[in-house]
Amino acid sequence: MIRVLLAEDQHIIRGALAALLNLEADLEVVAEASDGAEAVDRALALRPDVAVMDIDMPRKDGLAAAAELRERLPACKALMLTAHGKPGHLRRALDARVQGFLLKTAPPEELAAAIRRVASGERVLDPSLALTAWDLSDNPLTPRERDVLALAAEGAEPDEIATRLHLSPGTVRNNLTAIITKLNARGRTDAVRIATGSGWI
Repeated sequence: MIRVLLAEDQHIIRGALAALLNLEADLEVVAEASDGAEAVDRALALRPDVAVMDIDMPRKDGLAAAAELRERLPACKALMLTAHGKPGHLRRALDARVQGFLLKTAPPEELAAAIRRVASGERVLDPSLALTAWDLSDNPLTPRERDVLALAAEGAEPDEIATRLHLSPGTVRNNLTAIITKLNARGRTDAVRIATGSGWI
C-alpha cells in the first residue's frame, strides 16, 4: 500500500482527488493539508510515501514545502501538481529535486500512475512540459530578492517588508531597485508581473 499525503488549498479539488485516489486498490490518502506549512507538519507526523502537492498554496507554497521535506523527511517523495506549466516553476521543482511534476489537467489514472512511479523511485514529468524543460531560463533573482518581491506582490510596502524579513528599510529599497533592474521592469508592479508570469515567485 502506498501512503499518500494530499496538499491542495481548494477544498473541493482536494476532496475530489482524495476520493479518486482512495478508489485505487494500492493507494491510501493518509493525510490532507490546505497549505504547504500544514503539509510539512502532517508529513512529519504521519510519514507518507508520497506527498502530492499543489504548487500555489498559502503560507508556504508546494515547492518550498517539498524542499523542506527533502531535508527533514527524505523518504517521502514529492509529486507537484500545477495548473500552469511555468518555466520558473519547473526550474524551482528541478532545483528542489522533486520526483514528479504533473499538470492538474492530467486524467486521474495518470495521477495514480505517476504516484506509483514516484513511489518506486522513478521521476515523472508531464509530457506536455517536456519542451518547456528544454527552454528553462534561470531565475535572475537571489533568494532574498524573491522573498522581498513575494511580499511586495502581496501588497506590502518597504517598511512592512523590512519588518517581516528582519531587514532595514534601506536594504529592502535596494533589493527592489536591483529586482526592477534585473527584470528590466518599468516598476515594482511590472516586476511582480514578470516574476509571477515566469514562476519565479
